[in-house]
Amino acid sequence: MSKLSKLTTNKTFVLILYFGLSLFAVVKSVILHHIHNNYFVYKYGFFNTIHQLNVFGPQPQHYSDLYHYGPVFALVMAPFALLPDGLGVILWVMFNAWALYIAIKLLPLKENQCIIILLICAHELMTSSSNVEINPLIGALIILSFVFIRDKKDIWAALMICIGTFIKLYGIVGLAFFFLSKDKLKFIGWMLFWSVVLFVLPMFISSPSYIIRTYHDWYGDLVMKNQNNQGLSLQDISAMGLIRNIFNYRHLSNITVIIPGLLLFGLWYVRVKYYDILPYQLLLLASTLIFAIIFSSSSESPTYIIAFAGVAIWFMNLERPVTALEVCLFVFALIITSLSPSDLFPRYIKMHYVVPYKLKALPCVLIWLKIVYETVTRKFNTERKLSVTPTAH
Repeated sequence: MSKLSKLTTNKTFVLILYFGLSLFAVVKSVILHHIHNNYFVYKYGFFNTIHQLNVFGPQPQHYSDLYHYGPVFALVMAPFALLPDGLGVILWVMFNAWALYIAIKLLPLKENQCIIILLICAHELMTSSSNVEINPLIGALIILSFVFIRDKKDIWAALMICIGTFIKLYGIVGLAFFFLSKDKLKFIGWMLFWSVVLFVLPMFISSPSYIIRTYHDWYGDLVMKNQNNQGLSLQDISAMGLIRNIFNYRHLSNITVIIPGLLLFGLWYVRVKYYDILPYQLLLLASTLIFAIIFSSSSESPTYIIAFAGVAIWFMNLERPVTALEVCLFVFALIITSLSPSDLFPRYIKMHYVVPYKLKALPCVLIWLKIVYETVTRKFNTERKLSVTPTAH
């Protein structure tokens, strides 16, 4: 084994890099007194909730950035919002990194495979952490919903899906794993139970009427946000955004791209005999993580930690040896999707091509299409049924 191979599978080195890059980014912002405005959006979302003020629209505490989250997010932010800003933002960023680490660690893969997935995600995680985004937590909730369903822990799988959905809607894609449940009626029951609990829970820090009104306002806010995203330079980094900007087709309707995407995504469910095969299940997980981002007009650069976790899982789930095409797609994703927002990438290319044409999405779209192709054509050994317990790390 080469020194590079030993280094990339060295658990201590990878964990230092994984957590260290995010820690460096957030500590630097605290030292320079440049805490990202997103943190104040989150923080005052909590305070506005407990004071029963409108959380949507422009707020004096966080300038032009807007709040687009459900009432449950106020509860998640509470322990961080009550701390001094410097400490609160550092713990918030590290909590998100830790949540994604735990989710990846619990995947039913060998330890060295999980370590490599963490390594692959490290730089993209730093991009999200630099913006103090919640996306690593949302990605973790989606992965955990997969892990718990296949471990026959429907109660916790349902909770993960509901928390993610009640915070940012992305979590609802965890329902893609519904057919992996061995007791579907029980799973539906737990979904209903947790939905009621999470709907009611924020009322204890505000009031029932305020929370009901906030959910109504949240729907209107998301509809307006979706309409506005198509004209924003830093959002709509999606399959639709690629078409709109590369072909200058500004009037493209999202639904004309999303419906074919859903049909292709649904091809996974056709091969019923493979439902219990772990590599086939991992194809679904990778597809789900990527699909949620490349078919959302709300996707922006920090959101891609969710999709990139899917890319990493796809790459580690490939049959060995990998083909030249698969290596090229993976390297393309590393360079364009992960590295393009950083100073390591040529600024001219970034500002004149990657950003205006939404090219950060392109490698993930191509890899997702490759996953769809694998879903339809890849051969799996039906004699090797997966176990229901994750690999111990």
